[in-house]
Amino acid sequence: MEQIGVLLAGKDKIMAMEFRKPAQNIFPSVYYRDPLKAVEWLGQAFGFQKYQMYPGEDGTPVHIELRFGPGILFVGSASPEVLAQDPALNRVGIYVTVEHLDAHCEQARESGAEIVMEPMDTDYGARQYAARDLDGNLWYFGTYRPDPPNDLQ
Repeated sequence: MEQIGVLLAGKDKIMAMEFRKPAQNIFPSVYYRDPLKAVEWLGQAFGFQKYQMYPGEDGTPVHIELRFGPGILFVGSASPEVLAQDPALNRVGIYVTVEHLDAHCEQARESGAEIVMEPMDTDYGARQYAARDLDGNLWYFGTYRPDPPNDLQ
């Protein structure tokens, strides 16, 4: 298990080193026309392992998590609206966990970010929004944070 060492220092010397497990809060995200097919392929080709899957109201997955060592990759479905805009530009993003989502969204908007998905509640109990940065990169911000796998707790 990987841990992060944190030095606890007194005025003139190091007093102790405390080890903490890293708390991942930034997650790469990829979106596919057929996410279930992609999950199988990513496992076979690159060694990713299925970790979590959350179905929508119709039973199809709306959010999938894959593991690769201690890392987690989000896999989702590329919507027809997103694919129609620019298939290459809209299929990879970064998901960042934040605590105060609506305030975060307003700060991003006031700073000139293009909000491409207004804050919304998900089928799996989180709240999220999406924005493009100054170069058009896609960022997702939300309240969802996966539980670390048991072997990393």
